[in-house]
Amino acid sequence: ARSLVSTIQNLITTMKFSLSVIVASLGAASAFAFNSGSSQAVAQSFRTTQKGAALAQPAFKNHFQTDDSSTALAATAAAASSDAIKTRGGGALSGIDVPLMFYFLFWYIGNYYYNITNKLALKAAGGSAGFPMTISALQLAVGAVYGIFLWLAPDAREKPTVTMDDIIKMLPVAFCFAGAHSASVFALSAGAVSFGQIVKAAEPAFAAVLSQFVYNKPVSKAKWACLPIIIGGVILASVKELDFAVSALVSACIANLFAAFKGNENKKLMETEGLKDRMGSVGNQFALTTILGFLISVPFVLLREGNKLGEFVTLFKTNPVISSNLIASGLWFYGYNELATMTLKKTGAVTQSVANTAKRVIVIVGVAIVLGESLDPIKMLGCSIGIGGVFLYSIIDQLLAKKKEA
Repeated sequence: ARSLVSTIQNLITTMKFSLSVIVASLGAASAFAFNSGSSQAVAQSFRTTQKGAALAQPAFKNHFQTDDSSTALAATAAAASSDAIKTRGGGALSGIDVPLMFYFLFWYIGNYYYNITNKLALKAAGGSAGFPMTISALQLAVGAVYGIFLWLAPDAREKPTVTMDDIIKMLPVAFCFAGAHSASVFALSAGAVSFGQIVKAAEPAFAAVLSQFVYNKPVSKAKWACLPIIIGGVILASVKELDFAVSALVSACIANLFAAFKGNENKKLMETEGLKDRMGSVGNQFALTTILGFLISVPFVLLREGNKLGEFVTLFKTNPVISSNLIASGLWFYGYNELATMTLKKTGAVTQSVANTAKRVIVIVGVAIVLGESLDPIKMLGCSIGIGGVFLYSIIDQLLAKKKEA
């Protein structure tokens, strides 16, 4: 118990410093996205030239896959109307896309710290028996406040001009977004973060089934052949999971199902005539979805945990582990999702697959070490097989296409 308390105190001390530095960078990158003023500063600093490129705006969620049928992030990034800026360093940095390197860095840092701060807040609030639904909703509330702030701050982001009809059409996406987030948070409250992330890596299996049988978008035989590898890796990792909980497994699967629905619904939404223009940017779309997702979550919070919200308010006021990590996790969640899309917009499909694979490994192993979670060799073997299967799933069609061309 003393060791756990000591670990938490050390983490909080580290995060207080990190939060002030890194979140500021996250905010600067996501809010202003190297706009006209900041682009000049970057250009002067790195001796660069900006050539008629449009403002890179943040976008919609975070998911692991990069194929058209299974990822919300790639779908939204593809729907964006502007190209990412191309700022390259001079001298020794010639040929290196410096902003892209920072996007990668803060995307990984944000995802890593989100998982840690989220787990610490959940643990301090009682785990799965505590307030997972309340915490997940308040994380969206933090993101919603941040998104509104960007609309009000000078020279940050133009307000959207969407109609009530547009808002109604966005509700299915927002509902799936809120469901995926809430289920993910519950899964991470019920079991180890590393185990939850391994199960969430199996999202392609859910996306393939939905695309094939619900949305009538056939998935190639090669992709279907990859699914047993992914599922087998998850099963193998589960065998040696010391912190295994059926509720964590089920919740992570539900999160995958919501995420797969969200990706397909988001693509349908972006086909609405004139919607992209009225939104103004994919950053605005993410902000609107976060706000709607929070509002949709409120009734579920009241239904599930409404009878003990007074207890949560007391804990929030008296326990800094809960309050600081809840707010931090909300900022990390919003920030890393925006930066993930900035990164995906500036890279090709294969690079995206490699980046997502590396991110999973860093998060799973890094968080497990920090939080003292199981790193059993069989679990890590299953993790490697599952993530390797996801990577193969993401690039198999491109590899086969190149082979045919040759």
